[in-house]
Amino acid sequence: MKKYRVTVNGTAYEIQLEEMTGAAPAPAAAPAPAAAPAPAGGEQVTSPMPGTILSVNVSNGSAVKKGDVLMVLEAMKMENEIMCPRDGTIASVNVAKGAAVESGTLLCVIQ
Repeated sequence: MKKYRVTVNGTAYEIQLEEMTGAAPAPAAAPAPAAAPAPAGGEQVTSPMPGTILSVNVSNGSAVKKGDVLMVLEAMKMENEIMCPRDGTIASVNVAKGAAVESGTLLCVIQ
């Protein structure tokens, strides 16, 4: 361990750094999110970007038309409407209001 004194914005800090020898350890892979199984033959609607689900406007068994707003996703302080890609029936809703989602997360399945 080596000790250093660093001044940031006029405040002095004392830090310690450990010297590493050899190859750096590989970063641990993040676990994949658990995916709910999609009903066979259904069209999966996935999140286009990371964000938070503000509202879920459908439920299992709901009839939907192309262009209907399925959910509202907040990303970077903007509300993004997740639109229905085709006519059908909601086979499963895989997220709830307030859920944090990543890009590609399964939101719902349309039969």
